Amino acid sequence: MAHELSRDHTLAVLDRRAPLMGSTIASTALLQWEIDLPLEALGRRIGRPKAQRAYLRSRRAVDDLKQIIAQEGIRCGYRDRDALYLAGDAYGRRALESEAAVRVDAGLESCFLPADQVRDRFGIDRTGAILSGGSASADPAQLTAGLLRRAQARGARLFSPVDVIEAVSDPDGVTLLTSTGFAVRASAVVFCCGYERPKGVTAPDSRVVSTWALASTPGFAGPAWLRDTLVWEGSDPYLYMRTSNDGRLIVGGEDEDSPTAHASRALLERKTARILAKLKGLLPEVALEVAYAWAGAFGESASGLPHIAPVPGMAHAWSVMGFGGNGITSSVIASQVVAAWVRGETDPDADLYLA
Repeated sequence: MAHELSRDHTLAVLDRRAPLMGSTIASTALLQWEIDLPLEALGRRIGRPKAQRAYLRSRRAVDDLKQIIAQEGIRCGYRDRDALYLAGDAYGRRALESEAAVRVDAGLESCFLPADQVRDRFGIDRTGAILSGGSASADPAQLTAGLLRRAQARGARLFSPVDVIEAVSDPDGVTLLTSTGFAVRASAVVFCCGYERPKGVTAPDSRVVSTWALASTPGFAGPAWLRDTLVWEGSDPYLYMRTSNDGRLIVGGEDEDSPTAHASRALLERKTARILAKLKGLLPEVALEVAYAWAGAFGESASGLPHIAPVPGMAHAWSVMGFGGNGITSSVIASQVVAAWVRGETDPDADLYLA
């Protein structure tokens, strides 16, 4: 958001933590266009035309991010990836076969693989999978730092720690009240602070869950195909994984419907053991040594789509919440949608994210 808005506006970024902290440093950074809710299921919820637009916009966002990284020369380990979506207990073989057909109809590069092809190509025993192109991975901290530095070079100013506790608007702008008693005046404000909201900024129907992840030591000796492929599964909770450019395997999942469970050290140990057990069941030949294990919180919406909308009852203010597992991809979309509103225009896909 800072990178986009700093092109045309005098900008201040207020952060209650140091830059890169919060969810940024915890992200596993699977840069996917696939939304947590499959295209077919999303179509049943919001209608097929809107669902197709949402998927195509998400697909475009990955390309747009790649272009930004290249144009700005940001060194963040960006790498193009395929994505392997495995049949699971929530979406089995028939669901994935139908999903692949719907994606192809929408113009998305996906194909269904039956069980024998999944086994022969990837050594995984599942009833089927969807293989898709157009995803990527990156180092989330390096990416964020690069974007903020470019914004600063265009005149943006970063202030932290600054805890905004309340926001009040009037016909001419917005006043932000901070915990230290200082007030900040702006002609327009964008709240993109995850799930911690100042007083007066409402949120749509959603839930905050806890999630866990781990990273191996460098030099992970896994199958060659895993270097170019993101893996996730149609299960609840689902397992996902990718490799890093320094040769680590990053694995996550075991989501739990609790906004606070991630703070438990004992639960971190149990969840790490479960993730390793699931990984072993998926790829029995894989052996790794855990270097890091961590947990965090993230929000989920019923549709899996981000929330990008004007703040109700507050003029000159917008809120952004990147619900689901694709927050980085959603942030690209949000920066484009909000930038159009600030210019007095409307992005053609803005209606998708208002709920």
